[in-house]
Amino acid sequence: MIKLVAIDLDGTLLNGKHGISDENKEAIKQAKEQGVKVVLCTGRPLLGMIAYLEELNLREAGDYGITYNGGLVQRTDTGEVLSKTTLTKAETEEIFELSKQINLPCNFIDLEKIYEPPYPKGRDSLYPTVMSALSYVPIAMEEVPEDIAINKTVFCYTQTDLDEAIKNIPVHFYKKYTIMKSRPILLELMPKGVDKGSGIAVLADLLGFEASEVMALGDEANDAAMIEYAGMGVAMGNATDDIKSMAQYITKTNEEHGVAHAIQKFVLN
Repeated sequence: MIKLVAIDLDGTLLNGKHGISDENKEAIKQAKEQGVKVVLCTGRPLLGMIAYLEELNLREAGDYGITYNGGLVQRTDTGEVLSKTTLTKAETEEIFELSKQINLPCNFIDLEKIYEPPYPKGRDSLYPTVMSALSYVPIAMEEVPEDIAINKTVFCYTQTDLDEAIKNIPVHFYKKYTIMKSRPILLELMPKGVDKGSGIAVLADLLGFEASEVMALGDEANDAAMIEYAGMGVAMGNATDDIKSMAQYITKTNEEHGVAHAIQKFVLN
């Protein structure tokens, strides 16, 4: 019996126009009415998905969200943080040095701001085209406070240049940080051990649910951990081949209301 449904946003719940279909809305509504916890899981901050939560009536007491790719578990009605893992100033500085080595623009993100350290000449970050919910703040590295708590860092640039630069990231960075692509133009670096799977595991434990009672739906590399964690891991029809290979079920695409199809098949009585 599925008690928690974890759903990625882009490429999963959202269609190509960044909207939620009526079919998906109705399936989520029915699941919630049946007592199932429906949780949006995203790399975005909570502010970046408020509109979707309100559209789905998922901002009531007892509703939760997984933000920053699992770095935070939050109540969606109040924003209360139930669990968080962040990067230190020293780690942020190390990642900034990496950005210079591989010639990519870098952004640091906390709960309220997106920081813009100096970009490589002529290579401005494309992150403003991806995330507009938080304010952008230019910052010199010597101005970074000692006690800063960064939720994640991102390299956002053209796909060709990003993919080429990724080849030059030293192996020890992969040992120290969680590194994954969430979009073709977006690479995210987070504290080691942080991923959507760990975030859902924390929430499931708080709610007293087993992994076998969780269904997770996703399409990209940053969804892999939750697909693997869930008792029912569902890949979208438009998912990458890697995600499809690890899923227990492949549903329809995000343009064909794949979320609704999976909920109707595995959740609704």
